[in-house]
Amino acid sequence: MTTMYELAQQDYRQPKDVPELRRYLQAALEVEHLTIPVYLTGMYSIKPGTNAYAYGVIRSVLLEEMLHMTLAANLLTAVGGKADVSKFVRKYPARLPFADKRVPEVRLRHYSPEALVTFLDIERPQSFVPPNGQKPTGWTSIGQFYDAIRRGVTDLEQAAREQEPPSTIFTGVAGDQIGPRDFYNSGGEVFAVTGLKTALLAIEVISDQGEGAHDTIWDSDDKIFGEERQVAHYFRFNEIHKGRRYGRHDLPRTSPSGPLLDITWADAYPIDPMAKIEDYRDSPELKTQAVLFNKTYAKLIAVLEKTFHGRSDLMHHVVPLMLELRDASQRLYRNPHPNAAKAALGLHASPTFELTDLFLAEGRTYADELVARTEEPSQLRGGGVLPSWTRPH
Repeated sequence: MTTMYELAQQDYRQPKDVPELRRYLQAALEVEHLTIPVYLTGMYSIKPGTNAYAYGVIRSVLLEEMLHMTLAANLLTAVGGKADVSKFVRKYPARLPFADKRVPEVRLRHYSPEALVTFLDIERPQSFVPPNGQKPTGWTSIGQFYDAIRRGVTDLEQAAREQEPPSTIFTGVAGDQIGPRDFYNSGGEVFAVTGLKTALLAIEVISDQGEGAHDTIWDSDDKIFGEERQVAHYFRFNEIHKGRRYGRHDLPRTSPSGPLLDITWADAYPIDPMAKIEDYRDSPELKTQAVLFNKTYAKLIAVLEKTFHGRSDLMHHVVPLMLELRDASQRLYRNPHPNAAKAALGLHASPTFELTDLFLAEGRTYADELVARTEEPSQLRGGGVLPSWTRPH
């Protein structure tokens, strides 16, 4: 069987059949997940009381990445697939699944100009990546990746409808979809994927929020959800990087021309982007905190997996786990790095976002226990509350 990683070495193409489409959508889920620790590190490493605008921008993008991951899971479920978090990236630095070799690997960086460059590399619009005359070995922008999925979904569904008797690729269990009742009312709107129309809408939301709609700096939330229009992820991050807001008439390839921003790069906890739990072996207290963080992270991933497998009522457990991650990260950031040489460089301890088989197994046990304690899921569904871990610090 051709694996996802073997596919990444082939000429880049749209999915040719439903099994391959499922592998692409699993990869999409992995792409969306991979960005979350990167943005959390940038956000939580900002010192409290500083860089309120930058914190709010990263928070807004993070919320929409949670939306994108949920919509990707709905897409996968809709075509009869099943999310597998064991394939999620286990440690950083990491490469984005299906990405062309020109796309840089992703590192965990504290809030800094270098971190913003990483953010911009992740969200870079398709039209910004010039051809290099070589055969592509993967996508060069997330929008391009989703465009291949869009074409695959459209062509495969059309072929299924033309069969005799007509059929569909949307064979998943409708009850396993995550809807607006299950997802907190922020970062856009979650909706069920029930057929071609909603599948294409989900892909449009993900692509437009990331790189802008129709080669503009703006997303399409105003047209799709009736919400206030805002600049897409790439351009929100570029505002921080350039220290200036975009104006309403600015174009994608021009610099922001709006008001200056209060950006102070020194107000962050510098960290080692290559940090691992093993680096804290000489400091039992910090190692305990780093392990606790990663175990909580594994719980979050396991709860999301269970949520994507038909227990959408468990989504409300995500917010408390995110609060635990925030608090655990602060307990690490406040300490100098235990390595004397790195501490002398001004580096601090930091979360490492390492997923091991043991941590993931413990996380799945935790998720199973939540299911066992939840006898009437419908009574526990939330929605409409902005989670406190996302509020300005």
